[in-house]
Amino acid sequence: MLYELRLIAFPVRFDSNYHFVVPELSESTDFKLNFNKPVEEFNEAKALGIATRPVILGPITYLWLGKAAKDASADFSPISLLPKILPLYKQLLTELKAAGAEWVQVDEPVLVLDAGLQLESQFNTAYAELAPVAPKILLTTYFGRLDSNLNFVAKLPVAGLHIDLDRAPAQLEPTIAAVKPTTLTLSLGLVSGRNIWKTDLSAAIKAGQTAVDGLGAERVITATSSSLLHTPVTLVSEKKLTAKQKGWFSFALEKASEVHIIAAILSGSQDSAVSTALEANRTSIAKRREFEHTSNDAVRKRVGAITPDMLKRKSPFAVRQEIQKKKLNLPKFPTTTIGSFPQTKEIRNARAELNKGKMSEEEYEIFIKKEIENVVAFQERIGLDLLVHGEPERNDMVQYFGEHFDGFVFTQNAWVQSYGSRYVRPPIIVSDVSRPHPITVKWSSYAQSVSKKPMKGMLTGPVTILNWSFPRADVSRELQSKQLALALRDEVVDLEKAGIQAIQVDEPAIREGVRGPCWSCLLRSTDSHVSFSFLFVVPIGMDTSLGLLTLSVSPPPVSPMPPRPTPTSATPTLMISSLPSSVWMPMSSLSRRPRAT
Repeated sequence: MLYELRLIAFPVRFDSNYHFVVPELSESTDFKLNFNKPVEEFNEAKALGIATRPVILGPITYLWLGKAAKDASADFSPISLLPKILPLYKQLLTELKAAGAEWVQVDEPVLVLDAGLQLESQFNTAYAELAPVAPKILLTTYFGRLDSNLNFVAKLPVAGLHIDLDRAPAQLEPTIAAVKPTTLTLSLGLVSGRNIWKTDLSAAIKAGQTAVDGLGAERVITATSSSLLHTPVTLVSEKKLTAKQKGWFSFALEKASEVHIIAAILSGSQDSAVSTALEANRTSIAKRREFEHTSNDAVRKRVGAITPDMLKRKSPFAVRQEIQKKKLNLPKFPTTTIGSFPQTKEIRNARAELNKGKMSEEEYEIFIKKEIENVVAFQERIGLDLLVHGEPERNDMVQYFGEHFDGFVFTQNAWVQSYGSRYVRPPIIVSDVSRPHPITVKWSSYAQSVSKKPMKGMLTGPVTILNWSFPRADVSRELQSKQLALALRDEVVDLEKAGIQAIQVDEPAIREGVRGPCWSCLLRSTDSHVSFSFLFVVPIGMDTSLGLLTLSVSPPPVSPMPPRPTPTSATPTLMISSLPSSVWMPMSSLSRRPRAT
């Protein structure tokens, strides 16, 4: 019996690190409501005496996130299935209303994209059908600003509108003006659902008061900017952060308290506990601002010294390519691997023993060297041409580098959901980033010493480190990406000096760096920092081979450092790799009927 196995697209949701399964749709797609999960959960909370606002993904965003299935016609568009899916939404919302739900939150983040403007008629159609049978609908947007989409959104037959004031604080006043002639309630996303920094409550209260003055308190709701699933649960379980560091942060439970304090102040609360919390917040924010002003002057000067002349190559690619061919002596179609070999139970146990103090640094180093020897021997045995050391010493492709950079802190239990039961513990960038010492040179050099074949140096790229960490909120992502790239540039130079002739830079998160809300000004800004990062990783004279693992980027990589000599036979190859995603998770309670194959 033969089975057809197909890969399922599994991208991140907008510009977050949260993954979802892409619905595959066609003209033959039939929808059904497997079970009404929102109603079950609403009733469960109601039985406990808790009034909740159910949350569902809106029909327009659901279809927009889908893609054409294999059996779809060439001109098929998933949004054409709106008439088929609306009856299910009407059924779901009708049952929620019958269960006693006063409000329902319907997420339509597609409205912060330029694509939202092309979907105006579909939004009008959908919500004209849904509003009469539903509880009061809070149309929810996040991860960006409504921009010109606000013109039609404010006229939709919904009861409320939520906006993200963390990502787009400038949209507050235009939104107030747009909804003022209507009866819409305005939900203010004043507390960030995407970062771990403590909210400046004074600034948030000021923004909230602007809405209250414009619309009246009865038409204003305070909220987080987006779901708190993008943040860790609580600071309470963090025992190794210093008191100073803990004073900078706010995780999900702490953010919920911040929302309460903002609402209480805007409601005129005279509770002494609220005023005490507000004063404590002001003190904490002042201390963080004081710390932010104490920057690493050397790092800032280095970034500031970058000039356009540093972005010019010394030799054309054809010249560098010939040098590489002679030095590496690879076949026309060389074989290699992406880099990391499995983190076996033995490797994880050895790392745990080291962290517990039950294994010495010397014993751990001997163990890692043995693992490298085994990986190298395996690659030689199967006939690979360009080898890797397997990365047995690395706990995580981002965390490992962050632990060796200045400017990062790490938590014990700040886990964040990525998909299903998969959680990650992102590093936190708290100050200017630099590399105090070589990170990978020892292990790559050792791997090269046990083989006559060329060995790749393996680095995680600056865009991925930035996107898979919690970044600073006080400086731009562009500045942070440049600092990371300069730190990695130093590692590239040291690898070159150690005789490593090929260097792979892994950027699996590069799509996250250029995706997300795609109005033109943000796209230009994002493109700028992504390109710059690649530019600064590579010293002048180093090559960006267009071989097996290369990700082509534009403009070609160069260096921010003083010019280097014309490339010689010792100039290493640089490879930039974009790794695929290969994981799955259910998207919502809406499902598509299986199709016979």
